[in-house]
Amino acid sequence: MMAAIARVPGAAHTRILGLGAYRPRRAVPNAEIVDAIQSSDEWIRTRSGIRQRRWAADDETIIGMSVAAGRKAVEAAGLAPEQIGGVIVATSSRMVFGPAAGAQVATQLGMTDVPGFDVAAGCAGFCHALVLASDMIRAGTARYLLIVGVERLSDFIDHTDRTCAFIFADGAGAAVVGPADVEGIGPVAWGSDGSSWEAIRQDKDFGTFFDEVAAVEANGGHAERPYIRMQGTVVFRWAATFLEKACRAAVDKAGLTMNDLDVFIPHQANSRITDALTRVLKLPDNIVVADDIEYTGNTSAASIPLAMEQVLRSGRAQPGDTALIMGFGSGLAYAGQVVTLPPYA
Repeated sequence: MMAAIARVPGAAHTRILGLGAYRPRRAVPNAEIVDAIQSSDEWIRTRSGIRQRRWAADDETIIGMSVAAGRKAVEAAGLAPEQIGGVIVATSSRMVFGPAAGAQVATQLGMTDVPGFDVAAGCAGFCHALVLASDMIRAGTARYLLIVGVERLSDFIDHTDRTCAFIFADGAGAAVVGPADVEGIGPVAWGSDGSSWEAIRQDKDFGTFFDEVAAVEANGGHAERPYIRMQGTVVFRWAATFLEKACRAAVDKAGLTMNDLDVFIPHQANSRITDALTRVLKLPDNIVVADDIEYTGNTSAASIPLAMEQVLRSGRAQPGDTALIMGFGSGLAYAGQVVTLPPYA
């Protein structure tokens, strides 16, 4: 006879209970980088909307920034670290293959013997982690989970590359996800197009790099380290094609209309993409549109939670407001959902 395996009941509804952010100390204005890419402040602002970005110092590590943001998120949720049942870190810029950052973040936050793991989904990473956390809580796998989007993209920038040296930046945003009396995280709309993987990529794999280093040691040459490369036109066209459909799907799946939204928080990739999306979606005039890219830059997996924190801290939005979030980028991949905005610390 087949043994009866017990099922652990989960939560009927989930929401984001608390939000935290960490922005590196160093602010880098356009004036500091224009000479290396033979550009100008006006050129950068016109094409991206960026006036400055944050780049991490040596002591502002992936782990350290995640811990700082995570601690604030737990505080905002009104919970103790020992109540958190696991940590999911979304990042694509760790300089080591393992172990996963999640376990170290959990331990440094005082969470004992809980699972900690990482996901790599580029700029859509935070929204992917949010799906995992919400579904795990609904399934009874955990009651509370901490998710973190964190990047140190400055480690992977060729500072002479005119196509992306001015775009990418560093930072961390974190959220506690848990059960709720009413729904606070809508169904996800997500997808990918692997045929366009080269549009945002690391320009060489580490096997190739290691072979080049070995050749240098033998012949006295120079091995160029791997960098991020981006085909901006390809990304823009893909975003224009896929993201309107994705945004509408997320709102439809939540049983809402665009008129029900208070806030729109797209990935802070480029202000021109945000402007194009806002127009094509025909968003209400009174909706708050996140513009954190102006002073934070593109922080990939950290972008959504940092932009969420910015609209809340500025007072343009309030906890309890209804927001559409949509992450998109390397993969090429996207993921988004409608959420109720949380308290922040």
